[in-house]
Amino acid sequence: MLIVTSVNVNGIRAAAKKGFVPWLAGTDADVICLQEVRAEEGQIPAEVRAPEGWHTVFAPAAAKGRAGVALYTRREPERVQVGFGSEEFDGSGRYVEADLPGVTVASLYLPSGEAGTEKQDEKYRFMAEFRDYLAELKVRAAADGREVLVCGDWNICHREADLKNWKTNRKNAGFLPEEREWLGSVYDGTGYVDVMRELHPEQEGPYSWWSYRGRAFDNDAGWRIDLHVATPGLAGRAVKGFVERAETHPERWSDHAPVTVVYELG
Repeated sequence: MLIVTSVNVNGIRAAAKKGFVPWLAGTDADVICLQEVRAEEGQIPAEVRAPEGWHTVFAPAAAKGRAGVALYTRREPERVQVGFGSEEFDGSGRYVEADLPGVTVASLYLPSGEAGTEKQDEKYRFMAEFRDYLAELKVRAAADGREVLVCGDWNICHREADLKNWKTNRKNAGFLPEEREWLGSVYDGTGYVDVMRELHPEQEGPYSWWSYRGRAFDNDAGWRIDLHVATPGLAGRAVKGFVERAETHPERWSDHAPVTVVYELG
């Protein structure tokens, strides 16, 4: 079995004070992909930076207090890579990958964007470069007999079933036609698979992010933007996928919930 969890922690120092530490101590995951860490490694409490039984790699953003991704693995990685060869984005704390036996696992924090602004233009530039990298990675991994799994906050909903209030979000970042088409091209064009959607083909959601505003969490008015995107061989071995949604609003330690998938490798 390979159990992989992905979660946007919305600031790891804040999450550590709200419940991330006991969650980490209790998880059965073999790999954890974190996004929006928002801290330099030296700023992170020791019990989170180097917890017993884990190998950790952090990729902070050059801009302090922003973005940042990390990987926690039970086994020591054979290789670690920060960034994907992008002159513009490799210092932005948005991508880190590690080679484990038979699989390359990555943590991605795709820019959120904002419709009609430079932030959205930046998001589109990232998307264009990253799609090319995903295609190259898939070919390179196949040549080595490896599978690929890119987990993280992709900040795009592909289908209407992926967000509760899709009708009112058609002109907002995260559900723009160009974004949805791009994500479709990752699946149909480069041959990756949306693992949770394969496991839950008819379900609304399951959502993984809820705004702190209003009663979004209580009403389950969420977005499914935290994804496991895998090569077909690995996706076909996924036997169970679930969102670790908190029971109540006060029990949340992030505005995102962990998304966990169990892969049967044997």
